[in-house]
Amino acid sequence: MPGARTLRAGFLLAILFLAAGYTWVAFAELSYLSSAGRLGPGFMPRIIGVSLVAMCVLSLYLDIRRQPDGEALSPGWKSAAVLAALSGAFVVLLELLGGLLSMIAFMAASLWVLNPRRHLQNALVSILLPAFLQVVFAVWLRASMPAGLLPLPF
Repeated sequence: MPGARTLRAGFLLAILFLAAGYTWVAFAELSYLSSAGRLGPGFMPRIIGVSLVAMCVLSLYLDIRRQPDGEALSPGWKSAAVLAALSGAFVVLLELLGGLLSMIAFMAASLWVLNPRRHLQNALVSILLPAFLQVVFAVWLRASMPAGLLPLPF
């Protein structure tokens, strides 16, 4: 497909600018430590933001350096589009179902698309990973997760 290289570079640049804005907000608006001296609300966003910027810069560099100009779209573009739609649905479900249930639903749907033949493995990962993250955030970091319209008792 002609212009695919330019399209990818433009997409990566757009994501890079969004990631840079997210990182700037994480550093400028959110404190690294809370008033009690514990990790504050800016801890994870700073790590995520710096990682996003670094990955976007690396991807952009590798894409421009290695790809021939006339190469067509990746064969995985349909999976990428489905995962983008699932990510949008996850954001909406966070407020409706809460953090734990929306993470379980997102992981199950994503793994169903990416790993369609491993049902038991997908079910275990879809339940255990969000449960682990819930424990890490609620117990270890003492951070609140979105409760949803009908909060869970735990």
